[in-house]
Amino acid sequence: MSISDLFDSGFQKRNQDHFAAIVKIAMSDGVITDEEKAFLDRLARRLDISDNDYKEILKDYSTHPINPPTSYERRLERLYDLARMVYADHVKGEGQVVLLEKLSIGLGFNPENAKYIVDKALNLVHQGVDSDTFEEEVKNMNR
Repeated sequence: MSISDLFDSGFQKRNQDHFAAIVKIAMSDGVITDEEKAFLDRLARRLDISDNDYKEILKDYSTHPINPPTSYERRLERLYDLARMVYADHVKGEGQVVLLEKLSIGLGFNPENAKYIVDKALNLVHQGVDSDTFEEEVKNMNR
């Protein structure tokens, strides 16, 4: 196996685990709405998730671990995706917020700040900001 094969498989596994975390949020209310499904479809394409892997993850999403990104920017990207999934059906349920707080800790955010960061993230997504604005606003929270 070549180094590029190892890199590709590791990168693919991280994308699958990230996708599974988002599916966990989508399933937290027991159903995937049409809007959530459309978001998952777009995200799967963006993360290069194959159709076969997509189906397997939907079937068994809970077995995928949360692999925290090593950079703060990647954590913010993933938090943005996760927060968007919470608002995909325009309903911010308490169970989804609690799950998002747990996932944010799994992504590497400080447990003491998780609730604050998630609240800020959800407010920004609710305002409809793009990913660049989201990252900048969350970074500015810590200054």
